Amino acid sequence: MTSGVELEVNGHAVARLHDGSDMAPQLSPRPFVEAWTLGGVPVTEIHPSDHAHHYGVSAALPDVDGVSYWGGRTYVRESGSTMLGNHGTQRIDSRTVSAAGVLDEISWRRPDGSLQVVEQRQVSVTGFDGGWVLDWVSRLQAPGGATLGSPATNGRPGAFYGGLFWRTPFESAAISSEALTGVEAAHGSESPWLAIQAPEAALVAAAPRGYPWFVRDDGYVGFGPAVAVEHRRAVPPGGTLMLRLRVAVLDGNEERVLERGRRALFDAEVGPR
Repeated sequence: MTSGVELEVNGHAVARLHDGSDMAPQLSPRPFVEAWTLGGVPVTEIHPSDHAHHYGVSAALPDVDGVSYWGGRTYVRESGSTMLGNHGTQRIDSRTVSAAGVLDEISWRRPDGSLQVVEQRQVSVTGFDGGWVLDWVSRLQAPGGATLGSPATNGRPGAFYGGLFWRTPFESAAISSEALTGVEAAHGSESPWLAIQAPEAALVAAAPRGYPWFVRDDGYVGFGPAVAVEHRRAVPPGGTLMLRLRVAVLDGNEERVLERGRRALFDAEVGPR
């Protein structure tokens, strides 16, 4: 695995940006982020045995006009999950590292190498009392236009994953959102925040309205704001689709710890919405 670029908070390395160039083609090679708490607890899972195409935090879309930037099998209506030769690749064309974070220009290419999507991606980290915040902003453009789908839009109810996706290493976690606790309440909701409480660490996430939460705690714990829930999402020629995810990363899981994370997300000068 390539060493990547490390991001620090108060002298502590908290995230590493990998270019994904050493990923196998069937995993849809793409840049991804590996992260851990200030105390060194891992909060991302890389290439797990249960879903080998999961890579930390990444921009992973299962269906861009039939091309998979998610990796693994594709859900095909009336056939189910099927391994197809439809895996695309995200390539970093340029990278700028500064005090503000890392700015990447990325090309999304079909299996034949032709250009399908161009992306400008900004990833930054900031510290606060008791933790730090990852801020990921992607701006996608499709020169010829594109539509984005998910297994749900292709006929698999509830499986609307795809977008900015965070795979955790937690075997179990308590899930909560603004109104109710439990994954059933959070999954598909547009709660302004989502909390993932594991035994040694916690994550509090925020995303723009219009992107309901995909949340799973059965088999693995993962989450992200979904791009295509009931209908495909169009990116017209000349249009821009912005994806954003802000996550407070904390040591511990007590309510007072979660409250610090929520304040770090919503008291910032520029909030997540």
